[in-house]
Amino acid sequence: MNVTILGTGSGGNATVVECDGDRVLVDAGFPARTLAQRLRATGIAPESISALILTHAHGDHASGARVAARRFGWTVYATHGTIEAMPDLAVVKPVPITSRETLMLDTMLVSSIRIPHDCTEPVAISIESRSTGVRCGIAYDLGYAAVTVERAFAHVDALVLESNHDEDMLRHGPYPHSVQQRIRGGRGHLSNRGAARLARGIAHRGLRHLVLAHLSLQNNTEAAAHDTVAGSLRKSAFRGTVTIAGQDRATTFTVERARRAEQMDLF
Repeated sequence: MNVTILGTGSGGNATVVECDGDRVLVDAGFPARTLAQRLRATGIAPESISALILTHAHGDHASGARVAARRFGWTVYATHGTIEAMPDLAVVKPVPITSRETLMLDTMLVSSIRIPHDCTEPVAISIESRSTGVRCGIAYDLGYAAVTVERAFAHVDALVLESNHDEDMLRHGPYPHSVQQRIRGGRGHLSNRGAARLARGIAHRGLRHLVLAHLSLQNNTEAAAHDTVAGSLRKSAFRGTVTIAGQDRATTFTVERARRAEQMDLF
Protein backbone atom coordinates (compact mmCIF):
# COMPACT_ATOMS: atom_id res chain seq x y z
CA MET A 1 0.00 0.00 0.00
CA ASN A 2 1.36 3.41 -1.01
CA VAL A 3 0.07 6.60 0.62
CA THR A 4 0.65 10.09 -0.76
CA ILE A 5 -0.54 13.10 1.21
CA LEU A 6 -0.81 15.91 -1.36
CA GLY A 7 -1.15 18.55 1.35
CA THR A 8 -2.83 18.97 4.71
CA GLY A 9 -4.01 21.92 6.77
CA SER A 10 -6.65 24.62 6.79
CA GLY A 11 -5.69 25.45 3.19
CA GLY A 12 -6.72 22.03 1.92
CA ASN A 13 -6.46 18.28 2.48
CA ALA A 14 -6.13 15.41 0.01
CA THR A 15 -4.54 11.96 0.30
CA VAL A 16 -4.04 9.22 -2.31
CA VAL A 17 -4.06 5.58 -1.23
CA GLU A 18 -2.88 2.99 -3.76
CA CYS A 19 -3.24 -0.80 -3.55
CA ASP A 20 -2.35 -3.22 -6.32
CA GLY A 21 -2.56 -0.56 -9.01
CA ASP A 22 -5.88 0.95 -7.88
CA ARG A 23 -5.97 4.47 -6.43
CA VAL A 24 -8.50 6.28 -4.28
CA LEU A 25 -8.41 9.87 -3.10
CA VAL A 26 -9.48 10.70 0.44
CA ASP A 27 -10.79 14.29 0.45
CA ALA A 28 -10.48 16.95 -2.23
CA GLY A 29 -9.89 20.15 -0.32
CA PHE A 30 -8.13 22.01 -3.15
CA PRO A 31 -9.55 23.47 -6.38
CA ALA A 32 -9.67 20.93 -9.19
CA ARG A 33 -6.77 22.57 -11.05
CA THR A 34 -4.61 22.58 -7.90
CA LEU A 35 -5.50 18.95 -7.20
CA ALA A 36 -4.44 17.98 -10.71
CA GLN A 37 -1.17 19.90 -10.36
CA ARG A 38 -0.36 18.28 -7.03
CA LEU A 39 -1.23 14.82 -8.32
CA ARG A 40 0.92 15.20 -11.42
CA ALA A 41 3.80 16.60 -9.34
CA THR A 42 3.89 13.27 -7.49
CA GLY A 43 3.67 11.21 -10.67
CA ILE A 44 -0.04 10.41 -10.37
CA ALA A 45 -2.36 11.03 -13.31
CA PRO A 46 -5.71 12.45 -12.09
CA GLU A 47 -7.50 10.07 -14.46
CA SER A 48 -5.91 7.10 -12.64
CA ILE A 49 -7.96 7.83 -9.52
CA SER A 50 -10.99 5.53 -9.42
CA ALA A 51 -12.82 6.91 -6.40
CA LEU A 52 -13.04 9.95 -4.14
CA ILE A 53 -14.00 9.39 -0.50
CA LEU A 54 -15.05 12.48 1.45
CA THR A 55 -14.66 12.63 5.23
CA HIS A 56 -16.97 15.63 5.60
CA ALA A 57 -18.32 18.71 3.82
CA HIS A 58 -16.03 21.50 5.05
CA GLY A 59 -14.28 23.33 2.25
CA ASP A 60 -10.74 22.40 3.23
CA HIS A 61 -11.72 18.77 2.66
CA ALA A 62 -14.30 18.94 -0.12
CA SER A 63 -14.11 22.22 -2.08
CA GLY A 64 -12.74 20.60 -5.24
CA ALA A 65 -14.88 17.47 -5.14
CA ARG A 66 -17.63 18.31 -7.63
CA VAL A 67 -15.47 19.83 -10.37
CA ALA A 68 -12.63 17.32 -10.08
CA ALA A 69 -14.92 14.29 -9.94
CA ARG A 70 -16.81 15.47 -13.00
CA ARG A 71 -13.64 16.36 -14.91
CA PHE A 72 -11.73 13.17 -14.18
CA GLY A 73 -14.57 10.65 -13.88
CA TRP A 74 -14.17 9.82 -10.19
CA THR A 75 -16.90 7.98 -8.30
CA VAL A 76 -17.67 9.98 -5.14
CA TYR A 77 -18.45 8.25 -1.84
CA ALA A 78 -19.69 10.20 1.19
CA THR A 79 -22.03 9.89 4.14
CA HIS A 80 -25.67 10.95 3.78
CA GLY A 81 -24.93 13.98 5.95
CA THR A 82 -22.08 15.10 3.71
CA ILE A 83 -24.13 14.58 0.57
CA GLU A 84 -27.02 16.59 2.01
CA ALA A 85 -24.64 19.39 3.03
CA MET A 86 -23.26 19.54 -0.53
CA PRO A 87 -26.25 19.69 -2.90
CA ASP A 88 -23.96 20.60 -5.82
CA LEU A 89 -22.56 17.05 -5.65
CA ALA A 90 -25.81 15.76 -7.15
CA VAL A 91 -24.39 16.29 -10.64
CA VAL A 92 -21.81 13.52 -10.05
CA LYS A 93 -24.32 11.16 -8.38
CA PRO A 94 -22.46 10.49 -5.11
CA VAL A 95 -22.77 7.06 -3.52
CA PRO A 96 -23.80 7.07 0.16
CA ILE A 97 -21.65 5.26 2.73
CA THR A 98 -22.34 4.50 6.36
CA SER A 99 -20.27 3.62 9.41
CA ARG A 100 -22.38 0.46 9.74
CA GLU A 101 -21.17 -1.06 6.47
CA THR A 102 -17.82 -1.66 4.78
CA LEU A 103 -17.31 -0.22 1.31
CA MET A 104 -15.90 -2.96 -0.92
CA LEU A 105 -13.74 -1.66 -3.75
CA ASP A 106 -11.74 -3.79 -6.20
CA THR A 107 -8.54 -3.94 -4.13
CA MET A 108 -9.54 -2.20 -0.90
CA LEU A 109 -12.00 -2.39 1.97
CA VAL A 110 -13.02 1.02 3.31
CA SER A 111 -14.54 1.53 6.75
CA SER A 112 -15.84 4.86 8.05
CA ILE A 113 -15.88 5.81 11.72
CA ARG A 114 -18.09 8.57 13.12
CA ILE A 115 -16.07 11.36 14.71
CA PRO A 116 -16.87 14.44 16.85
CA HIS A 117 -16.70 17.56 14.67
CA ASP A 118 -18.97 20.51 13.91
CA CYS A 119 -20.20 19.22 10.57
CA THR A 120 -22.99 16.91 9.48
CA GLU A 121 -22.01 13.22 9.81
CA PRO A 122 -18.20 13.52 9.59
CA VAL A 123 -16.08 10.37 9.56
CA ALA A 124 -12.54 9.08 9.84
CA ILE A 125 -11.49 6.46 7.31
CA SER A 126 -9.76 3.07 7.53
CA ILE A 127 -8.52 1.49 4.30
CA GLU A 128 -7.45 -2.16 4.14
CA SER A 129 -5.68 -3.90 1.27
CA ARG A 130 -7.69 -6.93 0.21
CA SER A 131 -4.56 -8.79 -0.90
CA THR A 132 -2.17 -8.12 2.01
CA GLY A 133 -4.42 -7.08 4.88
CA VAL A 134 -2.39 -3.93 5.64
CA ARG A 135 -4.45 -1.07 7.00
CA CYS A 136 -4.11 2.70 7.04
CA GLY A 137 -6.26 4.99 9.17
CA ILE A 138 -6.94 8.64 8.31
CA ALA A 139 -8.42 10.88 11.00
CA TYR A 140 -8.77 14.63 10.55
CA ASP A 141 -10.89 17.20 12.40
CA LEU A 142 -11.41 15.43 15.70
CA GLY A 143 -12.97 17.40 18.54
CA TYR A 144 -11.41 15.02 21.03
CA ALA A 145 -9.69 11.63 21.23
CA ALA A 146 -12.84 9.52 21.01
CA VAL A 147 -12.69 5.95 22.32
CA THR A 148 -14.54 4.73 19.22
CA VAL A 149 -11.74 6.06 17.03
CA GLU A 150 -9.09 4.44 19.22
CA ARG A 151 -10.86 1.09 18.97
CA ALA A 152 -11.35 1.35 15.22
CA PHE A 153 -7.66 2.03 14.66
CA ALA A 154 -6.34 -0.49 17.20
CA HIS A 155 -4.71 -2.69 14.54
CA VAL A 156 -3.73 -0.25 11.78
CA ASP A 157 -0.27 -0.45 10.22
CA ALA A 158 -0.20 3.28 9.47
CA LEU A 159 -2.11 6.26 10.84
CA VAL A 160 -2.54 9.79 9.51
CA LEU A 161 -3.69 11.74 12.56
CA GLU A 162 -4.67 15.35 13.16
CA SER A 163 -2.38 17.27 15.52
CA ASN A 164 -3.85 20.69 14.94
CA HIS A 165 -2.71 23.04 17.66
CA ASP A 166 -0.55 23.63 20.68
CA GLU A 167 -2.92 24.57 23.49
CA ASP A 168 -0.74 27.39 24.83
CA MET A 169 -0.10 28.84 21.38
CA LEU A 170 -3.83 28.82 20.66
CA ARG A 171 -4.61 30.49 23.99
CA HIS A 172 -2.08 33.29 23.41
CA GLY A 173 -2.43 33.47 19.63
CA PRO A 174 -4.21 35.89 17.27
CA TYR A 175 -7.60 34.17 17.11
CA PRO A 176 -10.57 35.79 18.89
CA HIS A 177 -11.95 33.99 21.92
CA SER A 178 -14.98 32.65 20.03
CA VAL A 179 -12.77 30.99 17.42
CA GLN A 180 -10.50 29.58 20.11
CA GLN A 181 -13.52 28.09 21.84
CA ARG A 182 -14.68 26.50 18.60
CA ILE A 183 -11.25 24.97 17.92
CA ARG A 184 -10.67 23.60 21.41
CA GLY A 185 -14.29 22.53 21.92
CA GLY A 186 -15.51 18.96 21.79
CA ARG A 187 -16.46 19.32 18.12
CA GLY A 188 -13.45 21.30 16.92
CA HIS A 189 -9.89 20.15 16.32
CA LEU A 190 -7.48 17.82 18.08
CA SER A 191 -4.61 19.42 20.00
CA ASN A 192 -1.09 18.02 20.16
CA ARG A 193 -1.88 16.63 23.61
CA GLY A 194 -5.09 15.08 22.32
CA ALA A 195 -3.20 13.51 19.43
CA ALA A 196 -0.63 12.19 21.90
CA ARG A 197 -3.35 10.57 24.03
CA LEU A 198 -4.98 8.95 21.02
CA ALA A 199 -1.67 7.79 19.55
CA ARG A 200 -0.62 6.30 22.88
CA GLY A 201 -3.91 4.38 23.06
CA ILE A 202 -3.40 2.99 19.56
CA ALA A 203 0.36 2.36 19.73
CA HIS A 204 1.53 -1.20 19.10
CA ARG A 205 4.60 -2.84 17.57
CA GLY A 206 2.90 -3.30 14.21
CA LEU A 207 2.17 0.41 13.77
CA ARG A 208 4.86 1.38 11.25
CA HIS A 209 3.96 4.95 10.38
CA LEU A 210 2.38 7.72 12.42
CA VAL A 211 1.96 10.86 10.33
CA LEU A 212 0.80 14.03 12.06
CA ALA A 213 -1.45 16.18 9.89
CA HIS A 214 -3.66 19.27 9.70
CA LEU A 215 -1.21 21.41 11.73
CA SER A 216 -2.29 25.01 12.26
CA LEU A 217 0.13 27.54 10.77
CA GLN A 218 -0.80 30.10 13.44
CA ASN A 219 -1.15 27.94 16.53
CA ASN A 220 1.36 25.13 16.16
CA THR A 221 4.85 24.24 15.03
CA GLU A 222 6.14 21.01 13.56
CA ALA A 223 8.59 20.68 16.45
CA ALA A 224 5.86 21.12 19.07
CA ALA A 225 3.59 18.54 17.43
CA HIS A 226 6.38 16.02 16.91
CA ASP A 227 7.89 16.37 20.37
CA THR A 228 4.53 16.13 22.16
CA VAL A 229 3.33 13.04 20.30
CA ALA A 230 6.66 11.24 19.94
CA GLY A 231 7.43 11.92 23.59
CA SER A 232 4.20 10.24 24.66
CA LEU A 233 5.19 7.06 22.80
CA ARG A 234 8.64 6.53 24.31
CA LYS A 235 7.46 3.98 26.86
CA SER A 236 4.91 2.32 24.56
CA ALA A 237 5.25 -0.68 22.24
CA PHE A 238 5.50 1.67 19.24
CA ARG A 239 8.63 1.11 17.13
CA GLY A 240 7.68 3.00 13.99
CA THR A 241 8.37 6.50 12.72
CA VAL A 242 6.62 9.77 13.60
CA THR A 243 6.62 12.28 10.75
CA ILE A 244 4.91 15.57 9.94
CA ALA A 245 2.84 16.21 6.81
CA GLY A 246 2.72 19.81 5.59
CA GLN A 247 0.36 22.11 3.76
CA ASP A 248 2.53 22.78 0.73
CA ARG A 249 4.58 19.62 0.34
CA ALA A 250 3.77 16.03 -0.52
CA THR A 251 4.40 13.26 2.00
CA THR A 252 4.73 9.71 0.66
CA PHE A 253 5.21 6.40 2.44
CA THR A 254 4.74 2.68 1.84
CA VAL A 255 2.80 0.54 4.28
CA GLU A 256 3.98 -3.05 4.64
CA ARG A 257 2.57 -5.89 6.66
CA ALA A 258 4.12 -6.37 10.10
CA ARG A 259 6.18 -9.49 10.71
CA ARG A 260 4.33 -12.29 12.45
CA ALA A 261 6.04 -11.63 15.80
CA GLU A 262 4.86 -8.03 15.68
CA GLN A 263 1.35 -9.05 14.69
CA MET A 264 1.17 -11.39 17.69
CA ASP A 265 1.98 -8.41 19.92
CA LEU A 266 -1.38 -6.90 18.96
CA PHE A 267 -3.34 -9.54 20.84
